[in-house]
This record gives sequence, structure tokens and C-alpha cells, in this order.
Amino acid sequence: MNDFALVSKNLWRKPVRTILLIISITIAFLILSLMLSFNSSLSNVNTLPTRMVTLSKINFTESLPIAHYDRIARTEGVRAATHMNWFGGYYQDPARGFLPVFAVDPETYFQVYAEDLGIPAAERDAFFRERTAMLVAAPVAERWGWRVGQRIPINSNIFTNGTTGSSTWEFTLVGTIPTPPGSSQSGSVLIHYDYFNETITFGRDRIGWVPFLTTSAEMNDSVANAIDQRFANSQDETSTQDEATFNESFAAQLGNIGLVITLVVSAAFIAILLIVGTTMALAVRERTREVGVMKTLGFSSGRVLRMVLAESLLLSFLGAAVGLGLAALILTVLASSGGGGGPAISFAPIVIAWAALIALALGLVTGLPPALQAYRMRIVDAFARR
Repeated sequence: MNDFALVSKNLWRKPVRTILLIISITIAFLILSLMLSFNSSLSNVNTLPTRMVTLSKINFTESLPIAHYDRIARTEGVRAATHMNWFGGYYQDPARGFLPVFAVDPETYFQVYAEDLGIPAAERDAFFRERTAMLVAAPVAERWGWRVGQRIPINSNIFTNGTTGSSTWEFTLVGTIPTPPGSSQSGSVLIHYDYFNETITFGRDRIGWVPFLTTSAEMNDSVANAIDQRFANSQDETSTQDEATFNESFAAQLGNIGLVITLVVSAAFIAILLIVGTTMALAVRERTREVGVMKTLGFSSGRVLRMVLAESLLLSFLGAAVGLGLAALILTVLASSGGGGGPAISFAPIVIAWAALIALALGLVTGLPPALQAYRMRIVDAFARR
């Protein structure tokens, strides 16, 4: 019988305990994989080095006067600018998830986000032409079963439609936006700002933020300073930042993702370290006489150390593999359901790399103390213990 077979036999000599340990490790790696995948998907959204965003200095949820947009667009170094408003949308039932609906100026929006809006010219022109037109990301249309030409009622949990007295607007779907990996339009629903602005009962002539392109990345800092200084000490001061920072701020509305991941994963793995470490130490103590027998039969101390350490590593990697598999399955199911609530979340290779490193560290940290205990154990002491 080779060493691997002995390690496997020892690992499964108490199957209930081993299964419970694997389940504990699996849960920890499932949480880790899902959170890292979510964070990776947010950070991997396509950004341009020349694309920047101006928003309220107070926070993301505060609006700005539409006049700010005109002044920003005329700033030296700004090549193209557009403006956007958060609609706060949902379809039919808010319990089924929100829709990231943005009220935009169609023509300028297509100038600033041209590389992510590869739709047929006919659909683009229809969106420009029809005030009640709507463009949606392809996964959103697939999720809800929407078809081009369909009239779709969209509700807002923020605004009221002044023409109907309800929170519902009807839009005509004129096209779908392809969303390859990293697309900034993943989950997006686009409507006309002018139509939205004329029908809301409050907040008219206000905008959420102003994305714009600079003439070169080298001018980003000077343009940002010029814009923010222009509105300094006004009633609506601004903060201008690059697109990547803005995306992080947008995600932060859901909470500090990095902090959440760190706290949750740390708590999970501290618990796992205590459980697995204690269990491995107990397992070696239970096999004290067996260690003595193995050394009597000619197993070197180094070989015994490797076998105990291998048992801990095998346990750790088994739990990690199951956790990664479950995370991949969950993300695949979510992707096939169409998503529709933001950037597409996929199982990134970096998640596997991190999981492998953490599984290795977990196996070494929990396995090394009992392995050293077995390594140092003398034959006479092993047989003397009861």
C-alpha cells in the first residue's frame, strides 16, 4: 500500500467527522468564490482612460442642475459629454429585482459610450427618433422575454409619472445592446431624458451625473480640477473622477464590497482554522500507537510528517474543490437566468488561483502542528501513551 492510499484510509476512518469537516470548508470556499467573483466582475468592467465622470460632491445620490452639463461640455479639454439620471426601475414586481434604468440624452450618450453600443444603425436611429423608445442589454430582454417592438411598462420606486398619476411609464423596445464580457452596458436599460424630465412630478431639470471624454488622458487631472473649481462654493459643488473610481463608488452604494469580503471571509476561515486544526490534532493523538508502529516498521519521521501533512492538505483541497464547483454552478445558473441587475458576474480564473493559495495555506497551517508532533514522537513514548 502506497502513502497516498494510507493517507486516504486515515482520512476516511471516521467518515462522519470527515464529511462534516469537508462541509465546513466547502461553505467557507463557496462564500469566498462568490464574493471574489462579484468583486472581480465589478472591477473588470471596461473603462477608458479618457472617460471621466462628474457628480455631486455630497454623494452619488444627490442630483445636479442640468446647467452644469452645458458648462462641463464647454470646458477646455472635454471632447464629448453626456448626462444620466437614475430612474429606480423595476418590472411588474419589485421583489423580483431592480432594473438599472438610466434616463439619457441619446445622441451624446452614443458619443461617450460608442465602443460599448454596437447595435444596428436602424435600432440606433429608432432610439434617437422615438421619445418613448427604450434600449436594453440583451440579457435583460432575454430574462424578461421582451421582444423588439413590444410596449413595456416600467415602474419607478422614486418618481411619479405626472401624466398618469402612477409610478408607471410605458416604453417601446426598439433594440437590444450586445454585452460581451466587460461591457459597461451589462444590465443597462436606456430611456430618453427629455421624456422622463417632462413627465416627472419633482426633480425636473436635474441630472444625476455627467460622463465625458477628455481629449487625452494626460489632461484628466487638469480638466477635473477646472470643472470642480468652477462649481466650488456653489449650491451644487462637484467631484470629478475617472471612470474606474466612479464605478467603485457606484458599487459602494451596495456597501464597502472589499471590507465585506475581508470581514466575512476572515471570520469564516478563522472558524475553519480552529475546527480543522483541533480535529487534526485530535486525529494524531488518537493514532499515537499507530505512529509508533509505523516508525517501528521502518517509516522515517520525515515520511510520517509528510503523510500527516498530506492528510490535512487533502482535506483542505477536497473542501475547496467542492466549494468552487458549487460557486461555478450557482453563477452559471444566474447567468442563464439572464441577470439584469448590473455587471454580469462570471467565475473568473483569478478566483481559482486565490482559492488554491488559500487552500494550500489552510492545509499547511492546520496540518503542520500535528505533523510536527508526529515527527518528534519517539517510539517508546508512542507505546507508553494510553
